[in-house]
Amino acid sequence: MPTLEALRIALREIADHKLRSFFTLLGIIVSVAFLVAVVAIIQGMNAYVEENLAGAIVGRNAFQIRQIPIGVGLVDDEELDALQRRPIIRPEEMSFVERALPDAMAISRRAWPAPRSDIRWRNRTVGAIQVFGATPAFHVVQDYEAAFGRFLTEIDMRERRPVAVLGWQVAENLFGNPVTGLDRTIRVGRTEVRVVGVVAEKGNVLGQSQDDFALVPISLFEGMYGRRRTMVISVKMAEAADVAGAMQRAEEAMRVARRLRPGQANNFTIDTAEGLISFWDNLTRVIFAVVPAVVAIGVVVGGIVIMNIMLMSVQERTREIGIRKSVGARRRDIRRQFLAETVTLAVLGGITGIAVGTAMAQLVAIVSPLPARVTWWSITLALTLGATTGVIFGVYPATRASKLDPVVAMRAE
Repeated sequence: MPTLEALRIALREIADHKLRSFFTLLGIIVSVAFLVAVVAIIQGMNAYVEENLAGAIVGRNAFQIRQIPIGVGLVDDEELDALQRRPIIRPEEMSFVERALPDAMAISRRAWPAPRSDIRWRNRTVGAIQVFGATPAFHVVQDYEAAFGRFLTEIDMRERRPVAVLGWQVAENLFGNPVTGLDRTIRVGRTEVRVVGVVAEKGNVLGQSQDDFALVPISLFEGMYGRRRTMVISVKMAEAADVAGAMQRAEEAMRVARRLRPGQANNFTIDTAEGLISFWDNLTRVIFAVVPAVVAIGVVVGGIVIMNIMLMSVQERTREIGIRKSVGARRRDIRRQFLAETVTLAVLGGITGIAVGTAMAQLVAIVSPLPARVTWWSITLALTLGATTGVIFGVYPATRASKLDPVVAMRAE
């Protein structure tokens, strides 16, 4: 029997039993849809982290010197305890880094973590706003642009002036029109400060606003919240190619500042955007480790269902098989016919699963901040999975059909 003829018969049988075919393929459809949707969301997230989140946290062409690395969430309790016992990053250590990196575009320090405080103006209150205490170069490292007014200056820091630069969202919520907030006196926590600038809108990253902050001179910040906080030293280079060499020099400067002997491990961390991307990759690797197991269970269950249905089909079509054999059909023709039907069923299940999975991924992208990117390799894998399932679980029913005795088969009703 020609392959095309076998496929034609297979499609006719599937069309004649639509409902049974659908329920037969349900396991494969769900498994493939899950595979495509999860891979699409994770791939979209990976690209999003690389393009947006890493730059928002660390800054482009930049790196940070920190007490604890960004990816601390994946370490065990013992390692976390050791990291937390590290000495804090102190303000005086920044001078060592500055001397080691005269070619840096900007070097800043800020207090960490940033506390959240209510900000008030007249009878309006904006709650739980991040308050950054930083040196004037902070806006350069973070690629902030002024929408109105100015940024912090060395005089602001040196004289501990009660001034603040607001994120766009905070200024908009307080004043309606952000420009009207300039030179207004607001209360950050318990401290009155004068608004000297508003940062241009940066938008959301993963649904989190990048515009809900207040930036004050670090000298004022220490008076508001205390000096016993660790610092984050941020360094911005002119070109991405300069970052690796600058990190080595910064590491040497920090080791000198902390009087670490040769062979002693660093008691600080230097993080880049690549460090955040690496942290995210480790996290998604854990998710990817679970996906194959879930998909495999679904495919096996779906394959068993297909095999059982095909065995029932062989039983129902015993007379048809006998007639075909009586008019000259060989065993391999019968085997090819039923195997083609099983593979066609499984491939149709894979195609349907791809469509459902793509729709699910797009729906997630529409209703949430999570992006989704359907990849060709996941589609190819899904189709291969469907075809392979059809072959593996279709061999036994097809072989059983081909071994029927034509005389006995002709007597079946």
